[in-house]
Amino acid sequence: MTFHIDQLAPGQKVYFASDFHLGVPDAEQSRAREKKIVRWLDSVKHDAAAILLLGDIFDFWFEYRHAIPKGFIRLQGKLAELTDAGIPVLFFTGNHDMWMFDYFPEELNIPIIREPISTKFGGYKFYIGHGDGLGPGDHTYKVLKKVFNNKACQWMFGWLHPNAGIGIANRWSRRSRISNTKEDEKFFGEEEWLVQYCKEVESEQHHDFYVFGHRHLPLDMPINGDSRYVNLGEWVNFCSYGVYDGKDLKLAYFEQ
Repeated sequence: MTFHIDQLAPGQKVYFASDFHLGVPDAEQSRAREKKIVRWLDSVKHDAAAILLLGDIFDFWFEYRHAIPKGFIRLQGKLAELTDAGIPVLFFTGNHDMWMFDYFPEELNIPIIREPISTKFGGYKFYIGHGDGLGPGDHTYKVLKKVFNNKACQWMFGWLHPNAGIGIANRWSRRSRISNTKEDEKFFGEEEWLVQYCKEVESEQHHDFYVFGHRHLPLDMPINGDSRYVNLGEWVNFCSYGVYDGKDLKLAYFEQ
């Protein structure tokens, strides 16, 4: 998909967020987090030129032909309100919600993007994606991702009754690392896989900003003198997001 903004109007901003992980660790905490995300969306809609959601918005999502996972209606309603008002919203799939199909495009007018994209906002060039399976290492997940993206595997899972399929997936989600809020993410400095991936891309084509989620750590690191890697963090612990004002991209935190 091609998406760019030639020039931001005065006062307009582009917002980036990822890793809401709605659904964990339980319904009560997930709903409180969902309400907070809706408050954040309300707080930025007045100056948003676009809102980019960079994956793992849901801790699990699978669209059956005639059913979707129960819940998350507050977020869906708010996103519909935003797109109805003419604010572009883009959804990049993550490793937890890669099984997005046509529901968001058809019902909410939100395109689904499955791979990183290179684009421009104003005079600056961005490279944007969720971040899973990029760079060296993580070979087991890279194999699993191919399996999960396989059309035959998706077709077979789709034949499971939603009560069974979603139940299995929800039990799996409870084992994910974001479900254990006591377990801190480790920072590997220059050995971060996404840092290495950014340097590899930068060696072939310049970008001013590399924006990813997935790592669950708010990070702002130089790739070289002219480009930066920003990781958006997550909303279970940090409630962090990125905001670009036409000149700079900064991390911010929502406390309301």
